[in-house]
Amino acid sequence: MSTATTVTPDATETSVSSKRNWKAPIAFALFALVALIAFGLMVDGGATSRIDLNSPSVPIELAPILAPTMLTNVIIGVILLGIAAYSAMRIRDRKGTPLWLTTVFGILWITALILFVGANQNVPLTWLLTGTLALSTPLIFGSMAGLVSERVGVVNIAIEGQLLAGAFTSALIASMTGSSFLGLLGAIVAGVLVSVILAVFSITYIVEQVVVGVVVNMLVSGLTSFLHSSVMVRNPEFTNSPPKYPVWEIPFLSDIPIIGPLLFANTPIIYLMLVLVPLLTFAVFRTRWGLRMRAVGEHPKAADTVGINVNRTRFWNVLLSGAIAGAGGSFFTLGSVGSFGADMSAGQGYIALAALIFGRWHPVYATLAALLFGFATNLKTLASQVGSQIPSELMAMVPYIVTILAVAGFVGQSRGPAASGKPYLKA
Repeated sequence: MSTATTVTPDATETSVSSKRNWKAPIAFALFALVALIAFGLMVDGGATSRIDLNSPSVPIELAPILAPTMLTNVIIGVILLGIAAYSAMRIRDRKGTPLWLTTVFGILWITALILFVGANQNVPLTWLLTGTLALSTPLIFGSMAGLVSERVGVVNIAIEGQLLAGAFTSALIASMTGSSFLGLLGAIVAGVLVSVILAVFSITYIVEQVVVGVVVNMLVSGLTSFLHSSVMVRNPEFTNSPPKYPVWEIPFLSDIPIIGPLLFANTPIIYLMLVLVPLLTFAVFRTRWGLRMRAVGEHPKAADTVGINVNRTRFWNVLLSGAIAGAGGSFFTLGSVGSFGADMSAGQGYIALAALIFGRWHPVYATLAALLFGFATNLKTLASQVGSQIPSELMAMVPYIVTILAVAGFVGQSRGPAASGKPYLKA
């Protein structure tokens, strides 16, 4: 077992390299200048951002936060420049850029963006946060599915198909049975069935994993579109009118301002997501299952040497990955829209995969990356409502730009499991 433990380094550790890489401090400096100049110095000096902390469902009322937009963002911009300088000092000393530093930088930059969008406007903070959590839910499920699969060495491009299969099956079963929970169970089974195709072809028959994933996505997209037009459209009352997930409010806790509506007044699928992330974090890094999974994903030959069945471990984890993604797909129909539409996942499986890469294959950081996408979508809606001077299309590009920079190494080295995408043939 000692061999397995030595070949599974955590991919999220701060990288130390003899070669200096100045991409991170350069990216930090550029974003800091945007916050300082565009969000701060170029704003009307008399502008004030009003941050509303209240929610209609919470009886307790809090006074709004009134922040001078220019002054606050100038201060934030200076702090961000300080973080960029600190990052440059670490690079000079041949130290990597830790993810916690990137996280702090991102939170401060997003705060400056919110204040800029809300200049002389009212920003409903609780609505913004709860909407972000809801929009990020399928992305978080998708990124956790990708994490389970790729940590064991199988590239899961099929997240999109797993989400879509879960959405279709949950709508169909929930409509026919009148139970959203049976719909969730059906979504999990559908995700597993899609994963069987991925596992059999990529592990058993050693077909290129990326190719299999793309083919699976096309297959699920075509099949669900055909069944939607030939079955659901003809009898929508019976096949495409599912009951939505109920909202469970936890007594007393749901009445806490901001935190209450955000964490304690949600649908079961969001509660499941809130439990899944810490559970996976503990399981991946603190359990025997997680140790075996990481050993197989980093050095399958060494894992095989100590008695771990590499391909069996990969097969079962890919099925678990499908179950997670299938459950997340049910959010589209039972947690949001209330019916199934053709290709309604709209590429969010690929976005979830990008969040996983951005988060360096770590549950917590991948979740934060997924929340960034959800936040950008919700902030785009807010900007259009308050008449912000930032075009909504430009704002929607923010998370994608950040992801491109992250994947390109501008916010630190992003390295996946060493054996990811490589089939294992026992000698």
